[in-house]
Amino acid sequence: MKPLVSIVMPVYNVERYLRETINSILNQRYSNFELICVDDGSTDSSLHILHRYAETDNRIKIIEQNNQFAGVARNRGMKKATGKYIMFLDSDDVFKRNMLSYLVSKAEK
Repeated sequence: MKPLVSIVMPVYNVERYLRETINSILNQRYSNFELICVDDGSTDSSLHILHRYAETDNRIKIIEQNNQFAGVARNRGMKKATGKYIMFLDSDDVFKRNMLSYLVSKAEK
C-alpha cells in the first residue's frame, strides 16, 4: 500500500537521541507513512542505528550522502517521497503518539 505521508528526516551525528526519536515515530497511532532517513555523512553510529531499524520495519528508507547539511538532505529525501503529504522532522526530537493522526485529519479536511 502506498503511504499517505512521507516523513523526511535528515540525520547527522545524533546517536544519543536517534532511538528515542525513531521509536516515537514508529509508535504513532497513524501508521500509513514512510520514514525517509537521510544520513548526512554521520561519523558516529547514527547510520548503524538506522540500518538496524530498517531491518525490522519496511516503512524506513535510508539514503546516504556525504555531509552536505540539512537542506540538501531534505531535498534528497523529498525526491524519494511517495506520499500525498510530505513532512520534515528533526532527528533529535520526540513526537506525541497522535501527531500524525491529528495532522492527517486536518489535512484531509
